[in-house]
Amino acid sequence: MTAVPLELDSSAPTSLADKAYVAIRDRLIMLAIRPGDPIDDDALAQDLGVGRTPVREALKRLEVDRLVVSYPRRGTFATGMDISDLAHISEIRAQLEPLAARRAAERSARTASTELEELAARIDHLDVALVDPTELMRWDLAVHRAIYRAAGNPHLEDVLIRYDNLATRIHCVFLDRLPTVDVHVREHVDLLRAIAAGDADRADDLARRHVLGFEQAIRAVI
Repeated sequence: MTAVPLELDSSAPTSLADKAYVAIRDRLIMLAIRPGDPIDDDALAQDLGVGRTPVREALKRLEVDRLVVSYPRRGTFATGMDISDLAHISEIRAQLEPLAARRAAERSARTASTELEELAARIDHLDVALVDPTELMRWDLAVHRAIYRAAGNPHLEDVLIRYDNLATRIHCVFLDRLPTVDVHVREHVDLLRAIAAGDADRADDLARRHVLGFEQAIRAVI
């Protein structure tokens, strides 16, 4: 089985707080920490092999990301899930994901980068019948992160990472009820190849369809 790309962000963690942030964020997105669960910072610190200070710094960042919420005298919790968030998140992503895909394609036309073409080939050769749905979602994350990086706009990348995290979290809530996770992930092959070929119009269109298709798939099983 082809390994899932490990680098989901533009850079590896450079501090203990960064390490804690990435690890806790992953657990929140993939629902190892479920919506509404209390966050035990002592247990997390011990589990991650870091002190409480890096964990607390990470939790402050995750609160800005809307993945955790803190209440005075009650503690910190994974944010709850409200299906109305789906429409709000999709509204933003339907505008910004195509922009990122377009910018990535425009840059690819100038630089002839092969990274996205190689990623497309890896996904195209996946035997999805043997890949756990949760691992398929990790591929989904990896593709989006690669496109955001390729767009070359760090501010756009930051915004899109935040909303892709929230979208993926919603997707994971319904993962066991979604019959088309493999189709959702395979859609990336054409998108990545359009970007790698420098076809900005096609990349824009495919990215928009992908985001709207994600929302429709979720609504079909609610």
